[in-house]
Amino acid sequence: MRTLVLACSIALIPLPVAYAELSIGIAMPGISIGLNMPSYPQLERVPGYPVYYAPSAEANFFFYDGLYWVYQSDDWYASSWYNGPWRRIAPTAVPLYVLRVPVRYYRHPPPHFEGWRRDAPPRWGEHWGPDWEDQHRDWDRWDRSATPRPAPLPTYQRGYSGDRYPRNVVEQRDVQARHYRYQPVEPVELRTGSPRPADRWGHETRAQSSQQPRQVTTQDQQYGPAEPEHRRQNKGNDGDNRDDGPGNGKGEGRGKDHR
Repeated sequence: MRTLVLACSIALIPLPVAYAELSIGIAMPGISIGLNMPSYPQLERVPGYPVYYAPSAEANFFFYDGLYWVYQSDDWYASSWYNGPWRRIAPTAVPLYVLRVPVRYYRHPPPHFEGWRRDAPPRWGEHWGPDWEDQHRDWDRWDRSATPRPAPLPTYQRGYSGDRYPRNVVEQRDVQARHYRYQPVEPVELRTGSPRPADRWGHETRAQSSQQPRQVTTQDQQYGPAEPEHRRQNKGNDGDNRDDGPGNGKGEGRGKDHR
């Protein structure tokens, strides 16, 4: 009997080591997608689009509206820093200008791209099905004269590679706040939060206002609402968000909040 009581007492002793590991996991959100960018990538403008791509990257790597985007294994990921940490983004929440980039700028196109026109965007409606297509009618048709200027490149990140690269999300935000003050036209909020029922299309959030930032959490199936096409067109852009090509070091933080 004494042995049984002693065993039960040991089982009830808290395990501080295991708790510490759990706390670390929460403090550093994000997922690994098997992509390693050892230094700031070379980025080139996609002609006619407010999007950059990385021609030398071992991935389908883009930059749009202040965020880096990667398409891998039929999932989209976003990060404010070139080497993550990354968040999985629902197909309904990926900005249309990213989806409109022609096939030729995908450096590692997946097999289902085979046979698609290289000068046209991927056939997302055909691939993702009628549910996605119903929410994005005419997504591949837009007024090209109203295309917004590209966001300035965060070239300050060139100074952060190797051991200097900030892995902690809080540190990344602090560094960004000092060097990059661009305000996105289509904000995608990368945050943690409580789980809620959802499938990969974000059906539970359809009733939310399209004017709110799209919410994305660390849960694989917790996604924010899609934004209607008419909300995605740029309005009121002035000349302050300069089209700064890679390597010129200009235009950092010069973007304005377009309302």
